[in-house]
Amino acid sequence: QVQLVESGGGLVQAGGSLRLSCAASGGIFSTYAMGWFRQAPGKEREFVAAISWSGGSTYYADSLKGRFTISRDNAENTVYLQMNSLKPEDTAVYYCAAKRGVLRVGDYEYDYWGQGTQVTVSS
Repeated sequence: QVQLVESGGGLVQAGGSLRLSCAASGGIFSTYAMGWFRQAPGKEREFVAAISWSGGSTYYADSLKGRFTISRDNAENTVYLQMNSLKPEDTAVYYCAAKRGVLRVGDYEYDYWGQGTQVTVSS
C-alpha cells in the first residue's frame, strides 16, 4: 500500500510560480509511474503531467506544456510539479497519483492517490 501526501499549494498571483511536492511511503517508489491531476470546482478531474518510474519519460497535457514541469527524486521518494506563469484558470485541487508500470494519462489507471493540495491563482 502506497501513501501519498501532497504539499506546496497555496494562494499566488497570476504570473507567479509554485512547486508542488508529493511524498510517497509504503512502497518501492522507484517502481511506480507518477502523475499529477487537478480538479477545479464544478469540473471533472483532468490530467496534468506524468513521469515514468526512472524519470526518463514525461508527458504533459497539451495546454500546460512549457509552463509546468514534472520531476522526481527516487532517493527522496518525492515527485514534484513546478508550475510557472500561473493563470486564474489553473486554480484547482491538485492530486498526485501512483501506478505500477508505464506512465498513463487516464486517472482510472492509477492505483493510489493523495488527498490533494489547493492551488488558487488570483487575477
